[in-house]
Order: sequence, then C-alpha cells, then structure tokens
Amino acid sequence: MTEKLGLEDVNATMDINNLFTEEIVTDRKVGTIRVLTPITAEGQRDAARAMIFLGEAQIMTQMGPLPISFEIPAANVAEAVQGYGEAAKQGIRDTVERIRKAQEEAAKQIVTPGMPGFQAPGGSGIAMP
Repeated sequence: MTEKLGLEDVNATMDINNLFTEEIVTDRKVGTIRVLTPITAEGQRDAARAMIFLGEAQIMTQMGPLPISFEIPAANVAEAVQGYGEAAKQGIRDTVERIRKAQEEAAKQIVTPGMPGFQAPGGSGIAMP
C-alpha cells in the first residue's frame, strides 16, 4: 500500500539532537510570533542553542489571503517583537519575488499538444480521439 502512495522514500525519523518547544506570542492586532525554544532529549532548556523566532503575517491576493512566514533575528521575545515589522516587510518582499520568478518561469514554458492548457488556435477546447 505504501508503494502506491509513494511513501517508501519518506523519512519520518525525528532528530533527537534538534528538539524545540513552541510557544505563540501575539498582540491580537498585527501579528503572531512563534517562539522555538531548544530543549534536550530530557525536555530541559538547552542553553547551548539559541531560541528561534518565526513571524507570521498574511497578504491579500486575488486568490485570497496568502500566509507569509519569516524568521526574526532576535535574542529574546522583546527583540523579536521590536523587529517584527521590518522582518515582516522583508518576508513579504522575498515571497513576492519568489512568486514573480515562478510566474516568469511559467511564462517561458512552451505549451505543446497534450499538455494541460494547450488549445489549438480557434479551437473549441474539445479534444478529438
């Protein structure tokens, strides 16, 4: 059954040396910050590794809201909150740039008969057997 689903190459083994707990911080107005705190395999705070701060925002598109995730360089929650705005702007810029590049690549593709989206000029869109 797993072969049919293409799951034979899935590696679902967690890395015991790279564990984090996660908390969510929000002001309930502008944004959300996920605070990832490194822990040991025993569940204790791992002071040898830095905390990670991930911001979340949304931008509205023609297709609806697009979630944006971005890392916030910070040493603590106060710094993450202070740096949220600039990190969000950069995360949005990076996402818009990736979308633009994907659109450019898609526009460069040559559509040939048999490919999705192909329609002969003046055609009705009905394929003949």
